[in-house]
Amino acid sequence: MSRPRKRLAGTSGSGNGCDAQRLFAIPDKGLSGKRTKTENSGEALAEVEDSNPQKTSATKNCVKNLSSHWLMKSEPESRLEKGVDVKFSIEDLKAQPKQTTCWDGVRNYQARNFLRAMKLGEAAFFYHSNCKEPGIAGLMKIVKEAYPDHTQFEKNNPHYDPSSKEDNPKWSMVDVQFVRMMKRFIPLAELKSYHQAHKATGGPLKNMTLFSRQRLSIQPLTQEEFDFVLSLEEKEPS
Repeated sequence: MSRPRKRLAGTSGSGNGCDAQRLFAIPDKGLSGKRTKTENSGEALAEVEDSNPQKTSATKNCVKNLSSHWLMKSEPESRLEKGVDVKFSIEDLKAQPKQTTCWDGVRNYQARNFLRAMKLGEAAFFYHSNCKEPGIAGLMKIVKEAYPDHTQFEKNNPHYDPSSKEDNPKWSMVDVQFVRMMKRFIPLAELKSYHQAHKATGGPLKNMTLFSRQRLSIQPLTQEEFDFVLSLEEKEPS
């Protein structure tokens, strides 16, 4: 079975000093490449924003102001896309050199804009999607801010985009590094039960993007959402 070749990636960028960045130390270097899930369809609003530089800039600035925590989805079970297995689990991330990889293959404008809004050192949940038991498996951190996704230019890659040009690339990726596994796996079903309860009570997960924009593979989290989800690992499953 053919697989996309790995790429080396160094770290760059600067942090903003948030609590998550102080919690996770930044390594000197990052390595390797990965395959991650693509969205099934683009978002009409995001496509309009992409064609309007002022709106795109405003959107990214808004995201930067609202979020410094993220949820990032990848598929832990084998699935062939154009003859290539796009599986990538948190265990695969742990197995990478220095437990670091590039998060490539995102082909949705809004998800791409979220990638471009990420800052060095920000925390992200690694979410297993499109599998028997979806949910949050662990924590990682951003170790390189957005830069062009090389897979958009590789004709044999399932994420190849012939409309993207090297002098004006459409798609971006970031580098991430494994931090730790969750103390227990937090399944989607449990998160959904809290979301439904919080809609009635005004709790932390009442507006969680995981349930309002289910198809997005890159999602922002508020501080309140991040803290609540992290606290669940200390509790017995609901």
